[in-house]
Amino acid sequence: MTIQEVQLDRKKSPFYSRQAKLDRLNQWHEWKGYSSADAFYNAELEYFAIRNSTAVFDLTPMTKYRITGPDSLDYIDRLVTRDMRKIKPGRVAYAVWCDDQGQVIDDGTIFHLMEGEYRLCSQERHMEWLTAAAIGLDVNIKEETADIAALAVQGPTSYSVLKNLGLDGVENLKLFGLMDFDFEGTNLMVSRTGYTGDLGYELWIDPSKAEALWDALFEAGTNYGIMAIGTTALEQSRIEAGYLAAYEDFLPALATVRTGRSRSPFEIGLGWLVDFKKPNFNGRRALAREKRSGSTWRLVKLDIEGNKPASHSYIYTKKYGRFRQVGFVTSAAWSPICKHNIAIGTVRTPNGKVGDTLWVEIYYQREMHWTRLMAKAEVVGKPFWDPERRRVTPPGVY
Repeated sequence: MTIQEVQLDRKKSPFYSRQAKLDRLNQWHEWKGYSSADAFYNAELEYFAIRNSTAVFDLTPMTKYRITGPDSLDYIDRLVTRDMRKIKPGRVAYAVWCDDQGQVIDDGTIFHLMEGEYRLCSQERHMEWLTAAAIGLDVNIKEETADIAALAVQGPTSYSVLKNLGLDGVENLKLFGLMDFDFEGTNLMVSRTGYTGDLGYELWIDPSKAEALWDALFEAGTNYGIMAIGTTALEQSRIEAGYLAAYEDFLPALATVRTGRSRSPFEIGLGWLVDFKKPNFNGRRALAREKRSGSTWRLVKLDIEGNKPASHSYIYTKKYGRFRQVGFVTSAAWSPICKHNIAIGTVRTPNGKVGDTLWVEIYYQREMHWTRLMAKAEVVGKPFWDPERRRVTPPGVY
C-alpha cells in the first residue's frame, strides 16, 4: 500500500476536516488507528504557541473507558495504586495501575464524572485487563474512545480564549477540576488538565458537535494567537514538564517480553502515587516488598551542559578518572523556553540522587561527520518548566 492508501485506511477524528485544511506538511502518523499529525505548519512555531499563546491538540484518539455501576468506586480503588476515595465528583486524578508483580501497566487520568461514574483515559487499550480485574464486582466497563471528541487547549492565553468562547464561570475551575457547559444544546465538559505543564484545559464533547466547537474555538482565539499543533510540539513541552510517556520513559508491563524491562511506580518517579494506607490494590504486596528492600532503577531529570540533545544516550558516573555506565536517556530535548539542554533518564540505584553529577555520552552529526562528546549532567528534582500560571485560580489574562 502507498502512504496515501495507508492514511486513507486509518480512522479520521471528527476534527479531521478542519485539520486537513490547515495542513501544509503532510506529516501524519497512526495513533491507535487514527490519523494524527506530527505537525501542521512548523513544529517550532507550534511549540511556541504552547508557551506564548494558545495551542490546540486533537485528543480524540486517546483511549477512553466509561466505568459505572454500584461497585465502581471499589473497582477503581482496587485497580490503581492511589486512594481514589479522596477524588470527589468533579475532580480528576492522575494514576498508575500495576500487575501482581508491582510493575506499571500504564498511567492515565481518571475523571470522577458523578457519583458512581468514571472515565479512564490511557495510552494503551486495556479492555481485557480491566474486565479480568472486575471479576466479582458489579461494574460495567465500556470503551467510548470513538464516542467522545476531545481537544487539548493549552498555553498562557487559553483561559482568555475559553472566556471569549462564552464559558462563563470557567475562571473558577481549579487544577484537576471539571465543569460542564452548554454548547449549542450539547454538554461540553471542560477539565483543567493537560500534558504541557502550562496553563491549559481539555474539552470533551459529542462528535456531532466537534466541527462546530473547533470553529467557535478558533473564532474566539483570533486575537489570542490560537494555533493547531501536532505531536512533535506536544512531545517537546511534555519533556520540559517532566511528564512521562509510555514506550519512551517506561514500557507497559503487559507489552514486555524480557524480564527486567518493565518498571515499578517507584522506579519511574511515581512513588507518591502509591498509598499503602489502602488495604488492597493490584501489586500491593510486591510494592511493599520493594519499598522495604529498595528499587533497582531510579528515574532522573538531567540538566546537561551544552546544547546538543542527548537522545538515546548512555549515562555514566565518573570516579578516579574512569567512566562507568549506569543508565540511559529515555527522552531528551533542547528547551527553547528554559534555554537548557534537558533529558529524562533511568539509572541504577544508588546513583541518580538529586544534586548528583553524572555524565552523558552524546553523538551528533554535522555534514556527514559524527562527533562524540561526554557532557556533564546535574540531576535536578523539579520539572524543567512549571510556571505559576498553571495553578493560579482564577488564571491571569494574557
